[in-house]
Amino acid sequence: MIYELRTYTLMPGKQGEYLKLNAEVGRPLRGDKYGKLEGSWTTEFGTLNQFVHLWSYASLDERERLRAELMKNDAWTKEYVPKIRPLLVAQENKILSAQLPLKPPGDGAHVYELRVYRAHVGKAGEWLGLFKAIMPVREKYSKNVGVWQTEVAQLNEAVHLWAYRDLNHRAEVRANALKDPDWQAFIGKATPLLAEMRSIVLNPAPASPMK
Repeated sequence: MIYELRTYTLMPGKQGEYLKLNAEVGRPLRGDKYGKLEGSWTTEFGTLNQFVHLWSYASLDERERLRAELMKNDAWTKEYVPKIRPLLVAQENKILSAQLPLKPPGDGAHVYELRVYRAHVGKAGEWLGLFKAIMPVREKYSKNVGVWQTEVAQLNEAVHLWAYRDLNHRAEVRANALKDPDWQAFIGKATPLLAEMRSIVLNPAPASPMK
């Protein structure tokens, strides 16, 4: 199983138009026939006017085959893509391998935090080993949705996704975790392995399977 994390930067003021087209045209046309949509979101904090979507495929070969099939879908290429393309400023994608099983949150509305950590060259595996080992401690405070490592795009990156009831819950969880001596010990060992840390807060898009 491989995952693709795609980030589209939209023209300012065009997010509503893009989301309407995505929900009413794009999702019905594509469905999960050309890869499974795990979730889609818009940025609330971080880089604004972005649409982030996570897809899963059985393999890289299967992704290539399905995307080739999608390009043969005239409704997609002639009715949908020409409408959304003028709304986009930039596109970015990452091919990811899962380091922990994907665990979508349960019922109810959530806000999500997507964190991307770039390790020093040669240190990504060590950081991920420490992170996976400490996960039972961290998950006493809130559950993880997914942890991945980049295979294509910027290398030496760990990508992790978290779900919270709201931003107040996020602040409470992070404050409590930082008081935990085991988590403090992890930070002491893991932080020197990192070169860069980035985070964005996301709201589920109307057509997202994760809410």
